[in-house]
Amino acid sequence: MTYKQYITSPQGMVEVCANEKGITAITFVDKSDVQKESGEHIQGNAITQEGCDQLTAYFNKRLSSFDLPLNATGTDFQKRVWQALLEVPYGQTASYADIATAIENPKSVRAVGMANGRNPVAIVVPCHRIIGSNKTLTGYAGGLERKQYLLNLEGAQGVLWL
Repeated sequence: MTYKQYITSPQGMVEVCANEKGITAITFVDKSDVQKESGEHIQGNAITQEGCDQLTAYFNKRLSSFDLPLNATGTDFQKRVWQALLEVPYGQTASYADIATAIENPKSVRAVGMANGRNPVAIVVPCHRIIGSNKTLTGYAGGLERKQYLLNLEGAQGVLWL
């Protein structure tokens, strides 16, 4: 069974999905998508509640490190990339090349970018902290404005990218 809960963040609605084992997805969603589901019974569980609580604390600058059980679906390569993303500290950035090196596959920069883009657990698995080698913002499923917002929220230093 999939459980869902929503929070309103400074950057819009965030959907937190989980199963009995852990968080399966965290995504920014349109309010209209949530309203379409309103006819369905949307049920959370203890894991989605904890995810919502921690995300709320993060957006209120009271949390810089998440402690949630994760159960995202992906290929072995994607999971290695997502694990490496978890090593990029709050308030810092890394490049796709840095992640490729971290997973001991330095020629996989493009594949790292693809895996980063398919990260289903936004914010908690911090794909927003990954920028281009030239210090510019590159794609983000939630939109570049949200990526910029999250980096600013965390106090990421360096050239501001937009």
